[in-house]
Amino acid sequence: MAVVTGLGIGLVYGVVGLLSGFCMMSSLRDWWADGDGLKARTYALAMGVAVIATQLLAANGAVDLGKSIYLQPTFSMPLMFAGGVLFGYGMVLANGCGSRALVLLGRGNLRSFVVVTVLAIAAEMTLKGLIAPLRIALMQGSQTNATATSLPAVLSAGGLHGASARLLPALALGGALLVFALAHAPFRRSPGQMLAGLIVGLLIAAGWFATGTLGADDFNPVPVASLTFVAPIADALQYVMLSTGSTVNFGIATVAGVLVGSLLTAVATRRFALEGFQSPQHMLRSAGGAALMGIGGVMALGCSVGQGLTGLSTLALPSFVAIGGIFIGTAVGLRGALRVRPLKIEPQAAR
Repeated sequence: MAVVTGLGIGLVYGVVGLLSGFCMMSSLRDWWADGDGLKARTYALAMGVAVIATQLLAANGAVDLGKSIYLQPTFSMPLMFAGGVLFGYGMVLANGCGSRALVLLGRGNLRSFVVVTVLAIAAEMTLKGLIAPLRIALMQGSQTNATATSLPAVLSAGGLHGASARLLPALALGGALLVFALAHAPFRRSPGQMLAGLIVGLLIAAGWFATGTLGADDFNPVPVASLTFVAPIADALQYVMLSTGSTVNFGIATVAGVLVGSLLTAVATRRFALEGFQSPQHMLRSAGGAALMGIGGVMALGCSVGQGLTGLSTLALPSFVAIGGIFIGTAVGLRGALRVRPLKIEPQAAR
């Protein structure tokens, strides 16, 4: 049930992502570089809905968020912050995050094929391959053991217990994000963007319900998780190559769903078109950005969706650190001396 639900969640995300252009990088680029905050409000609405809906599930016992990777007692804040910075800067180089690359690949964007493939290889190298020993050594040298790893846990330590400890910070943070989104008049006049933010936020909660309730089986436990794309893209590539003896999990199903949902939507709306790179330099930049996203996403335990939405929905303190790193890395890539400058189109490529 968790796998089937994951496929459905991915299908919906692929449809919404293609129709709305949902993406953290493009929303920040439009806001910081062009002054257009419409898509930023879409992302903020998704954040707020994800936080409130997820904490409501947890407060009612539908999911044990403590079993997720975001609320483990041992973590490395420096490593997660550095990983977030790498992911954010790589996201600018590749002109989109992993989830956006999957959506564009379904639309026929062959640049995204390179991004998805390189991201998967780099992530697998960091998880289990050549880079893994260095990552583990850095984590062990900077790890922190904490008894309170989330805002509800901090409030519980201060004397506020039960559902109140969950719902108070959830309503405060989620409410602030909703106010930020809905206070923007152009956003209120964009029902499509409002619906996209609402749906994506609810998909995060649906992922938690799928793995925490539908997938709950004492004899065959499924890890509690929701939408994230770095490790699942790596797992999906590994499954495609070495499927014998392997099983499809929730993450692989969501990756497949996003591709299929985007492809079907692109065909139905006549948006499907094959696209390639403008130049060798363009390909090199995209591949480099994908490698940084794969490495950084593993270090940060998530991507712009995996931490920016799913991690945030748990109110985990390390997730705020990772999200801060992603924002800083994206800001460095969009502004300042190290910003990623537009590529010059060579005459031959232009023809």
